[in-house]
Amino acid sequence: MATVLAIETSCDETAVAIVNNRKVCSSIVASQILVHQQYGGVVPEVASRQHLETINEAIAQALEQAELDWGKIDAIAATCAPGLVGALLVGLTAAKTLAMVHNKPFLGVHHLEGHIYATYLSESTLNPPFLSLLVSGGHTSLIYVKDCGKYETLGQTRDDAAGEAFDKVARLLKLGYPGGPVIDKLAQEGNPQAFALPEGKVSLPGGGFHRYDASFSGLKTAVLRLVQQLEKDGGQVPVADVAASFQDTVARSLTKRAIACALDYGLDTIAIGGGVAANSGLRKNLQAAAAKHNLRVLFPPLKFCTDNAAMIGCAAAEHLSRGHTSPLTLGVESRLGLTQVMKLYQPLE
Repeated sequence: MATVLAIETSCDETAVAIVNNRKVCSSIVASQILVHQQYGGVVPEVASRQHLETINEAIAQALEQAELDWGKIDAIAATCAPGLVGALLVGLTAAKTLAMVHNKPFLGVHHLEGHIYATYLSESTLNPPFLSLLVSGGHTSLIYVKDCGKYETLGQTRDDAAGEAFDKVARLLKLGYPGGPVIDKLAQEGNPQAFALPEGKVSLPGGGFHRYDASFSGLKTAVLRLVQQLEKDGGQVPVADVAASFQDTVARSLTKRAIACALDYGLDTIAIGGGVAANSGLRKNLQAAAAKHNLRVLFPPLKFCTDNAAMIGCAAAEHLSRGHTSPLTLGVESRLGLTQVMKLYQPLE
């Protein structure tokens, strides 16, 4: 079993981890939330500079926490796509340098494949085929996981990602950034049936609605209009009720599509990945619905829902076991479809 040191710098977390197959030997995550809160969102240039300041210390901490030296590391990996170009370059350059200095194989990893592998870290028996629901600030997709590196996108958001909708609704409710955790906390105090909000169906050209695709832009606008109407009527906006109603609508929308997709394709397991996988409303809705259809639903531990390097290391270890490595000429890409994962690798020489 290979021991991989992995780096993740696709957005606003500087993360380094050491993973042996599916075992996490160490995991360091330096969050930049406090830095970006003053701007109400992630500023790419600021994120890149923060990564530069933090990356060396994070690498040292990961080795110390794992109680390993470079002689025990079999390969170096880093997220190379998708993400913020400047941020990705910091992690990728560090990984390539370490690979050359220590004469180790190098692997570039797709960020979304990492989120799929986050569940592997706590589920030793999980193997394809299964359905992956990826829900984060930048992505919301239903992925048919056929094998390592073999994926088919069955459904996706047509506009805002679920996590992006949480952030935007939190902003209009004046709750700050990031929006997911604060809305989730407020929703516990509110009534999810207080306000009827649109689910965000996607129309088909021949009539009817898409079974798997979703839309959250209209939902976000509906919350804005609701708040404006409540303020116009002169009453105090019941923020907890609005948050609970919004969260429940998102959770029901995602649950409905994931269950339908799993049943249609004969998949008995749904693995959730991404920051929104930590949302209590989604967990409750999806687990209850899955139980009715005898489906297994797997959520990563909360610490592996948001961006981290352990999930990147897990994916890299699997690719390495299959003889896949990446050339040192590999660059970063801000956008790269999950179905193009194998373009990142070449056979091990």
